[in-house]
Amino acid sequence: MEQVPSGGKLVQITVTDGYDLRGYKGDTPVTFVRAEFNQVTLGDSAKITVSSEGTAKYNFTSSFEFNPEGGITLNDIAHNPVFLTVTEVLQKEKKQKDEKNLTIGQAVVDLLPLLEGESSFEMMVPLHPVQGSPLETPRPGSKQCSLEVKVFVAEPLLTAAQVLGSNLLKVTLEGAYSVPESFVPTGTQQNYMVGLQVPSLGEKDCPIFFKNGTLKLGGEREPFPRPKKWPFANILAPGANNIPDAYIVGGPYEEEEGELNHPEDREFRNQAEYTKKRIIWDLESRCYLDPPAVVSFQKRIADCWLWPVEIIRVPLVIAPKGKAGKTEKTDDESQLSFHGVAYVNMLPLLYPGVKRIRGAFHIYPYLDSTVYEKTKLLFSLFRDTGHHLIQNNKIGGLNSPLTKPVASKNLKEDKTVKEKDMDGKIKPGDVQAPSIKSQSSDTPLEGEPLLSHNAEGQQYFEAGTYIVLEIQLDKALVPKRMPEELARRVREMIPPRPPLTRWTGGAQKAVNDYHVQIKNISKAILDEYYRMFGKQVGNNIDSETLEEQKCQLNYEFNSSGKYFAFKEQLKHAVVKIVREKYLRTTSFESQEELQTFISELYVFLVDQMHVALNEAMPDDVQSTASTIHTSSEQLRLFAFEAEVNENFEMAAVYYKERLVREPQNLDHWLDYGAFCLLTEDNIKAQECFRKALSLNESHIQSLLLCGVLAVLLENYEQAEIFFEDATCLEPTNVVAWTLLGLYYEIQNNDIRMEMAFHEAAKQLQARMLQAQVTKQKSIGNVECPEEGGNIESSIGPWGATNDSSNPAIKVEAPAGAGAALSILDEFLEESSQLPSESGEPILSTQFQDSSVDPKQSNLFFKETSEKKEAPKCQDSSTFLQPVPYSGVSQTPTTIFMETIRFLMKVNAVQYVHRVLAHELLCPQGGPSCEYYLVLAQTHLLKKDFNKAEEYLQQAVRLDYLNPNVWGMKGHLYFLRGDHSKAKACYERTISFVVDASEMHFIFLRLGLIYLEEKEYEKAKKTYLQACKKSPSCLTWLGVGIACYRLEELSEAEDALSEANVLNNYNAEVWAYLALVCLKAGRQLEAEQAYKYTLKLKLKNEALLAEIHTVQEMVGFGDPSF
Repeated sequence: MEQVPSGGKLVQITVTDGYDLRGYKGDTPVTFVRAEFNQVTLGDSAKITVSSEGTAKYNFTSSFEFNPEGGITLNDIAHNPVFLTVTEVLQKEKKQKDEKNLTIGQAVVDLLPLLEGESSFEMMVPLHPVQGSPLETPRPGSKQCSLEVKVFVAEPLLTAAQVLGSNLLKVTLEGAYSVPESFVPTGTQQNYMVGLQVPSLGEKDCPIFFKNGTLKLGGEREPFPRPKKWPFANILAPGANNIPDAYIVGGPYEEEEGELNHPEDREFRNQAEYTKKRIIWDLESRCYLDPPAVVSFQKRIADCWLWPVEIIRVPLVIAPKGKAGKTEKTDDESQLSFHGVAYVNMLPLLYPGVKRIRGAFHIYPYLDSTVYEKTKLLFSLFRDTGHHLIQNNKIGGLNSPLTKPVASKNLKEDKTVKEKDMDGKIKPGDVQAPSIKSQSSDTPLEGEPLLSHNAEGQQYFEAGTYIVLEIQLDKALVPKRMPEELARRVREMIPPRPPLTRWTGGAQKAVNDYHVQIKNISKAILDEYYRMFGKQVGNNIDSETLEEQKCQLNYEFNSSGKYFAFKEQLKHAVVKIVREKYLRTTSFESQEELQTFISELYVFLVDQMHVALNEAMPDDVQSTASTIHTSSEQLRLFAFEAEVNENFEMAAVYYKERLVREPQNLDHWLDYGAFCLLTEDNIKAQECFRKALSLNESHIQSLLLCGVLAVLLENYEQAEIFFEDATCLEPTNVVAWTLLGLYYEIQNNDIRMEMAFHEAAKQLQARMLQAQVTKQKSIGNVECPEEGGNIESSIGPWGATNDSSNPAIKVEAPAGAGAALSILDEFLEESSQLPSESGEPILSTQFQDSSVDPKQSNLFFKETSEKKEAPKCQDSSTFLQPVPYSGVSQTPTTIFMETIRFLMKVNAVQYVHRVLAHELLCPQGGPSCEYYLVLAQTHLLKKDFNKAEEYLQQAVRLDYLNPNVWGMKGHLYFLRGDHSKAKACYERTISFVVDASEMHFIFLRLGLIYLEEKEYEKAKKTYLQACKKSPSCLTWLGVGIACYRLEELSEAEDALSEANVLNNYNAEVWAYLALVCLKAGRQLEAEQAYKYTLKLKLKNEALLAEIHTVQEMVGFGDPSF
């Protein structure tokens, strides 16, 4: 048994049996199996005689060593299959010295399961016949010839974590179409080659080459589907060229991600792919990406969206004698011709859920200046590193898996060439040696020639040549929510609610309503009597006292206006009786008729009054209408919506309602104080924060907010007391120490400022360390720091740094928010031109602090001079503050960003600018994605859309996976009126696995766009998602509108009823209820809804006109005519 090599893992391939085999000289030939992998012969089996049934018991085991440190790597296993060649051994003839061997067929074993974490697998692989093999004509009733193969490794090559974090890249080159007319199949044989480079193992790059393209003349279209082929030459059996279960399926041009996917390109592509010359490869090459390579892959795409794919033509010439049947390229750089390049946009691979891009890409002449401008690369695979590739250019080439185990003359010559290359000697005529500079270098070294003219490559452009390329990943770089999950959540959208009492019309309903009003008024009169005279009454009260009390009661009712109120309360019920019971809707013809009717009505009303009083005593009367109470959380949401709509009066009403209900709840006072900060009413905000502090003197957030207001109102002595008290009550609070340091900065107390910032950084570092230890404990892998270790040695004044001796930078912030903002702009204009040190995409990480109120809060700042009422959320220029999220990659947080988050949650934007300046200069901070988001918001509040867009572009560059970035970009485009771009950003936001910090208005505005574009089904689903997360009048109104437009009247009525329950003062809700009732033929309800629509002064003229049109169509609904 083979020993497992030290430092590697042995991969064993066992061929157990062969089935339905036949030979050239009979049905029981003597055969053996040869196993080859990665151009190396692994071994030959014993010579086995095939039975009469066609079965051969080989039991042949071969192996190779997997060793990532040197030898066979994971990329080799992904790229190369195992080739099993079955050969027949013929008997020697009299004059023959050696036995004659004839190849029967060849099988291919794909080792991809080993990269999926498996340690063993079995499979039945077909044995593909070679040309002229007896297996080409199967016997009647027999199955296809096959080999039973087992692959085994003692332990998996990859751990579960490695399998989860790695990826497999597959690049398929289909063909180049509309090639130059100078490409002809006659004359010197040409090798058409295409190459690109991708990261494979960490930062190490893996070049991918496609060779031996076949030039075809026009006249027929390539079939679909057609199999993909292995990127190797000299495969003996034609059928073994095809990769199992891998096909090129094509598809509509419009669904591709390339350049020629527009309707106007269809005619040209049809012509190019049918009548013009083309070069066909149909090859698939694989590349294994380990976890660091996956990160590098994403980073490179984010840094530069366009990747170069090069194409060249190399002539093949007949080799000297002794190499018959072989061709190779002459050792002359001038033979490299028709150097072109296609620019493939890789950005779609960063979209959520995208694993595959396929498209047609134009080929341009390879010019160094153009390639550098588009891709930031001065590096050519064929020119700078392709010397060995071109030098070994053969039919079969470097990618051939079939290499004889015995070193031939060719191999010796190749070895000589490699030795010369290792000596570093460049022979005359060789291709220029690779540049010393790195691939990502921005400037070439001196003396490095640049290709500025390419006449042959220009022929690609003139002919309109393009390549069709497919790039596919095993797992999406950015995960996306599954449709099943979305469907399940949509089904759970509408919350359960007890059915409301249905309002019915008719005479009996009018009488019942009159009874209810009589009972309510009688109870109110009795309550007033008890208030005035007390409940100590009895039957022994004399008539004079009773009459006197009656007079006093009548006087009280008339003087206070209650009598008039009772009469108004009863009038509506009496009018309904007149209309429903007596059917009187027109004026009377004479005065006598009027008096007669009034007498009759009076008698009826008095009788019914006694009936109502006799049914129950007033104390027992219960209201028949169910009372629906909104919760405190709902009121907070309604106030939040009113703030975004800039309807501050309505928002204040909601906040005050919360305070009336629960005056002892300090969260309500803090929310109202934050609202007052939004409206720049600092005095009232201070009152609210102090009221909260009076409810709980140890509440850290109330202390900090009182200190912030004291600073804003320039009560510095009080501010110091508040901040110091907070740090004493909770010494581990990072925000408290940071705010204290900022206060000392204002006071020019540098020593105490340094102390406060250092303490804040120390507490932040300790919290991060504790979080790391907790995480390691949860996975059972804890590394405790050594006792006595000095954690502070790695702590700077703002966060974790390598040098704790750096002094804190003191920022002199000019007076006024505008001046601070202008300084930040100047800093950013300089810093945005400098690349980041690591170049890694920055993903923000949220570290929640116990002092920060986790409740949802508005994060806006609005100039009072710009206040105006906006009845709809989509007309507002205020935004939700993007709270950072936990992404795949995490950037260290800083004490200043922690403080910015706290201040933005309470609308203390006036205080934020000073902290932003510190964040910009912080060694661990600087212009991060979250920083740009906050800065973009400040410009959005000033309606400086150009600056806001500039900072959002910087945020996208740093963190393209942050849903908050795309959500804010959607808001920006929405406010600009560019709803198509806003829609794209919103859709991308909701497709992320991680939600944005506040999805409510993203759903609302996306739903509105869908309604405008008449995509009612999408609008309905979007609004329902908003209803699930945070139901409000606006969300249910959106559902109702979408259902109404979809002619789903029953669902529309349900949704509009929900909206009406949450806010019965919304005129638009009443308007659509009127439309639904009109369409349903319910006249009474339609008229009532229309009445409230007019009463609440609907401002949507188009909707009002639509109601009038429907009223005219159905013939009712407007009582005025």
